[in-house]
Amino acid sequence: MAQRGEYTVSEALLSKLVGEGLKFLPELVRILVNLAMQLEREEYVRAKPYERTPERRDYANGFKPKTVKTRLGPITFAIPQVRGGGFYPSALAKGMRSERALHLALAEMYVQGVSTRKVSEIVERLFGVEVSSAQVSKAAADMDEVLAQWRERPLTQGYVYLYLDARYEQVRVNGRVQDMAVLMAIGVREDGKREVLGVSVSFSEHEVHWRTFLQGLLKRGLRGVRLIISDDHAGLRAARKAVFGGIPWQRCQFHLQRNAQAYVPSKGMQKEVAARIRTIFQAPDRATAERYLAEAVEAYQKRAPKLAAWMETNVPEGLTVFDFPRGHWRRIRTTNMVERLNREIRRRTRVASIFPNEDSCLRLITALLMETSEAWVTGRVYLSITDT
Repeated sequence: MAQRGEYTVSEALLSKLVGEGLKFLPELVRILVNLAMQLEREEYVRAKPYERTPERRDYANGFKPKTVKTRLGPITFAIPQVRGGGFYPSALAKGMRSERALHLALAEMYVQGVSTRKVSEIVERLFGVEVSSAQVSKAAADMDEVLAQWRERPLTQGYVYLYLDARYEQVRVNGRVQDMAVLMAIGVREDGKREVLGVSVSFSEHEVHWRTFLQGLLKRGLRGVRLIISDDHAGLRAARKAVFGGIPWQRCQFHLQRNAQAYVPSKGMQKEVAARIRTIFQAPDRATAERYLAEAVEAYQKRAPKLAAWMETNVPEGLTVFDFPRGHWRRIRTTNMVERLNREIRRRTRVASIFPNEDSCLRLITALLMETSEAWVTGRVYLSITDT
């Protein structure tokens, strides 16, 4: 009988669609989404209406109307409620995400310096929605508020590993185009998942900018850091020592190996030096790595004294990894994970080419990092954190 009822409803809807054509689509969407949300509530409370079951964990509590602007026009849905709260149907959440994606597209075009008239033409052609310049400005303002809240959110987890890096974007400032530093922090949480902790746009990587950025992380609750992984930069080094002086530092081995080439006296020695440094970094333990390093320094004392002096001073900064669990070495010996993220950001920001201002640069990069971080937090474990 229930099955027959479902067919009857479907036939009625089809008849209505045939009779009214596309005008009935908004009502059809409303009916289908409402039905999907009710079914999802039943799964959430683990019981059908009026059903007695020991698995029940909550009770239905009516509906709350919510009007959503969609590409079919405004539609008022009946949002199912539960007594205990904490339930929101994913059927509608996904629809809201798609609408936010449209706003993001507007904001992205906006930050590229495209005229609001052109934005309206593009959106109307693609989505059949007329968008005014005021709507474009409001989309950017609304996004700024959401992104600022994310950047300033409290850091409530413990973070075992902290990756720090910077990239540069071209931004128009007072009529002139200049490179601006985008400072980023990524943490590996105590549950082994990654999270983007912060981002900032500054005029440079000078110590004052890095120090302000790192102090901001502490104010938001950053705790539990046992190792910092980064490349070497004078400003970052000074700020790191000032803010996180007691925390060990792992200098990126990939960048160290690349930096060494500047001290190789002849092209014919480049492969040999690279192989020696790899041997040091791939040693089974710290004692062996230090022995390999001492042998390399001795070998180059006469052939390449500047290289020998550089290796003796700098290569030990890449050996801190040996003081941590062997299973983590591959992940924490370099900043390659951040480099991959930077390439993805660059793939998106190159469309903008030159940002019209600092806010537009921060807006787009924050949005990308926020999406990445959410995917990381809800995705698989990056590192198995046991005893660190």
